[in-house]
Amino acid sequence: MHTFPQMTADEAAALIPPGATIGFSGFTPAGAAKAVPRALAARAAGLRDAGQPMRLRVLTGASTGAAIDDALAEADAIAWRAPYQSSKPLRQRINRQEVDFVDMHLSHLPQMVDCGFFGTLDFAVVEAVDVMRDGRVFLSTSVGASPSFLRNAERVIVEVNRAQSHRLAEMHDIAIPPRPPHRAITIEHATEKIGVPYASVDPKKIVAVVETDEPDNVAGFSATDQRSERIAQHVVRFLLEERAAGRIPPEWLPLQSGVGNIANAVMAGLGAADDVPPFVMYSEVFQDALVDLMERGRLLGASATSLTLSPERLARVYDQMDFFAQRIVLRPQEVSNNPGIVRRLGVISINTVLEMDLTGCANSTHVVGTQLMNGVGGSGDFTRNAYLSLLVAPSTAKGGAISAVVPMVSHCDHNEHSVQVLVTDEGLADLRGLAPAARAKAIIENCAHPSYRDYLYRYLEQCPPGHIRQDLSKCFEMHQRFLAEGTMGPA
Repeated sequence: MHTFPQMTADEAAALIPPGATIGFSGFTPAGAAKAVPRALAARAAGLRDAGQPMRLRVLTGASTGAAIDDALAEADAIAWRAPYQSSKPLRQRINRQEVDFVDMHLSHLPQMVDCGFFGTLDFAVVEAVDVMRDGRVFLSTSVGASPSFLRNAERVIVEVNRAQSHRLAEMHDIAIPPRPPHRAITIEHATEKIGVPYASVDPKKIVAVVETDEPDNVAGFSATDQRSERIAQHVVRFLLEERAAGRIPPEWLPLQSGVGNIANAVMAGLGAADDVPPFVMYSEVFQDALVDLMERGRLLGASATSLTLSPERLARVYDQMDFFAQRIVLRPQEVSNNPGIVRRLGVISINTVLEMDLTGCANSTHVVGTQLMNGVGGSGDFTRNAYLSLLVAPSTAKGGAISAVVPMVSHCDHNEHSVQVLVTDEGLADLRGLAPAARAKAIIENCAHPSYRDYLYRYLEQCPPGHIRQDLSKCFEMHQRFLAEGTMGPA
């Protein structure tokens, strides 16, 4: 058995040298390391101001809390980052090419780390509710990629956060699939457990334990607006029609939903629909709307990799752990996002995009093709492998200056071979079985805002013939007009 050095955050951060590759815990702000990265950012800012910049390579499970991406970016301490982010200071530096960013499907990350594709992982810094002297680490509100970071890091720093519930281990199901070709995962239903409630690390690697007492500070969702409610209505109506047609079984299928206000509205809409039976989820995140649905008996169980909950909702979960702990399963992201499991369980996926085009391709990540927003995240893991995949977006943005429907997406994250159903507040286009010309008309008629339909129809009519009708001289005319005039709308 080992006893671990107890350190302050500043002392632990001082162990990390410039140029190190660090894997931080966190999948959204849930379970993200807090004290050590903040202390590391302060140290890096001091070194930068003294003319000795400290540049680091940073890995996480997905997006993280402000103590990691915001603080380290503002200290100019990030040289390279993967696989996903949602930080304004970091995004600005990525788009100025001051930070190298690798945008990845989240299910791929742990295997890439495990196989050494990113080189040596010098440090893992993870949040836990406890760490045992034999190397058992009981993680907090997310699992994400932390088990892989702990297994592969040369040295480990554990933040033991006393603000988190010790009973979170009752939700955790940690199993790391073996390397190919022996990667069979035996989950047969959404909440089946196949692992243990803790991650493991060689105790000799733990160089510091830092005591903290800080909540996750996940931002709450804004109130549902009319457009989100209309999107939710279209989704509910479509899924009920699929059930009536016998394409969804009477007992329903597991659902997956991305993060955000639209996704929250869709889940609330499904929960409020009397004709939708109680259901389960196989998803990435457990977010606010799901607490209410589970309390009402509409959501029977949920598999995810993080509790991405506002403080009020998380407090409700902690106050009722006897109820929630037996209904929520938290897994590593290579299991929560595993394409084979998604396909086996017949998951219905619902994810948000920035824009969609007349062929059915969709862009989740880049504004006008060049400016990164957040990243592809887990949307591709689910969209390509779901039994039914729905991609949703408001029909316009910026007060109507931007159309979600364009002739050709300026960046393609989901191609027409993966996209089945597109939804905006204007309507829903079911693209299954439609050839390209019919797809284009269905998208214009059902998804485009009325102020853009005439332009899109005219564009389609003047395109040269081909299996895919596109005019390469004009397909980005709407984007070019936006860059020049601040609006995509025709003159």
